[in-house]
Amino acid sequence: MLDKEKLRKADVFSGAAFFLFGLWVVSQAFRMPMRDSWGGVMNVWYVSPALMPLFIGGVMMLLGAMLCRIGLKTVGFEIFKGTLRWLASPDLLRVLKSDVSVRFYAIAVLFLTLVFVNLPRVDFFLCAVLFLSVFITMFYFLNDSLLQKFLRFYLAGEAVFIVFFAFGLHSPTDETPSYAADVLALAFIIAYLVYVWMKTRSQAELRKKFRIGLIVALTTPFVIGPIFKYFLMVPLPKEGLVVAALDYVWYLEFL
Repeated sequence: MLDKEKLRKADVFSGAAFFLFGLWVVSQAFRMPMRDSWGGVMNVWYVSPALMPLFIGGVMMLLGAMLCRIGLKTVGFEIFKGTLRWLASPDLLRVLKSDVSVRFYAIAVLFLTLVFVNLPRVDFFLCAVLFLSVFITMFYFLNDSLLQKFLRFYLAGEAVFIVFFAFGLHSPTDETPSYAADVLALAFIIAYLVYVWMKTRSQAELRKKFRIGLIVALTTPFVIGPIFKYFLMVPLPKEGLVVAALDYVWYLEFL
């Protein structure tokens, strides 16, 4: 259990972050119209959509400032200055480069790229297979050296994705949908799995874990996905190449 001093130090930084986030919410709320006309009728300020985020942002700023004050009052400014000096020292760099930190980076990168890069633009099934393949091989092997290598390979592939999407190469050029992003994702999955196999084939235990992880990564999306798509009628975030192939079989379009 953390002692009270460490908790109060954390309160100072978390309170500051909370205050800054509330400030950002308030700044964005001020961009909303306070008064506007609709159908020739002028709406008054107290029905503005900006009131709710202004209230929430203001409360967040207040609570964040109070949390900072409580933390500083408990630990004192001298101890807080010592913490700031540590943050500017080489010790922080060593912590940021530690294996625990790298594992945190890997988890953050995986979820951020899934949500903000892949899922809105690549077929859901391919996104799920890629995410599970990378996640399982990074953490199931319990090898920090391999994790760092897999992370670098994954980052290189995602950099290609970002450039590909930035230039709009995934957008359709005519009435037909474009599967270019799905083909690229499929090639990325194959390349990543080949790379992992090359790094693990010399160790029997890792080869076994690789096979188990591959089975889980491939079967899970194709068991859960069709249930939502065809039985619960839930639209998937992005329906591309794989969904088109499944539709072709499910609706017997080949007959």
